[in-house]
Amino acid sequence: MPLVTSTEMFKKAYEGGYAIGAFNVNNMEIVQGITEAAKEVNAPLILQVSSGARKYANHTYLMKLVEAAIAETGLPICLHLDHGDTFELCKSCIDGGFTSVMIDGSHHSFEDNIKLTKQVVEYAHAHGVVVEGELGRLAGVEDDVNVSDEDSSYTRPEEVEEFVAKTGVDSLAIAIGTSHGAFKFKGEPKLRFDILEEVSRRLPGFPIVLHGASSVIPELVDKINQYGGNMPGARGVPEPMLRQAAKSAVCKINIDSDLRLAMTATIREYFAQHPEHFDPRQYLKPAREAIKDLVKNKIINVLGCDGKA
Repeated sequence: MPLVTSTEMFKKAYEGGYAIGAFNVNNMEIVQGITEAAKEVNAPLILQVSSGARKYANHTYLMKLVEAAIAETGLPICLHLDHGDTFELCKSCIDGGFTSVMIDGSHHSFEDNIKLTKQVVEYAHAHGVVVEGELGRLAGVEDDVNVSDEDSSYTRPEEVEEFVAKTGVDSLAIAIGTSHGAFKFKGEPKLRFDILEEVSRRLPGFPIVLHGASSVIPELVDKINQYGGNMPGARGVPEPMLRQAAKSAVCKINIDSDLRLAMTATIREYFAQHPEHFDPRQYLKPAREAIKDLVKNKIINVLGCDGKA
């Protein structure tokens, strides 16, 4: 089975009241953990690559890892560029075999965001690739994304119809209170479901995307801190809130920080218990299993897309 776009995935997800997991990948063990989990529960899958991950692992290596995952699992997998910020980056990924790209023009004015997004859409659609745009700005730090609380902004529902009509995007990332990284909330976690509902009313049947949607699982944070980490106050989006979003117009939920936490917590614990070991296979194997367990939980209990491949 070749790589697929997210078009059919999103159509089924919208109609079925569930979301597709978009999991960030950086290396072989992460790809294996995610895809093995999805295979076991027969879930469709979006593997996404940030510009930072592409620089770290190399485009060609990542493509071959994803091709291997498809050969091993037989699953429908969409390969997506996460937070592309220039036409050139999106074009490079499209030319290199990605089936979906995000162009994040949210740091531009509304008019310039439309102009940039439309440029990417025209090139992508001519090559059979789908495009995700963004309105509103999420706070937080993750890879090349760094937005302060002062510069963040909620999506304005009154802008979404014009943006979608003028750009031709296939899905839309909105800002309703999630944020990048592991420090999402200082107080009580809260998402603006009123904004989501209004966007859904204005764009009936249109797939919505949530970025910055890791739950920052307390047990993982505690384990990291127990074994020498320093993450006081790390707090993410409660999983019941994400499940609520997945039952509405949200068809794609991005998960990155939780994967990093699962891998790091497991490796820290392993070295604390086995300080004499130095073979990477010894500590990366349990880390891969931790990612697999985490992804299975997300698919079944948060996304609701198990059995939907």
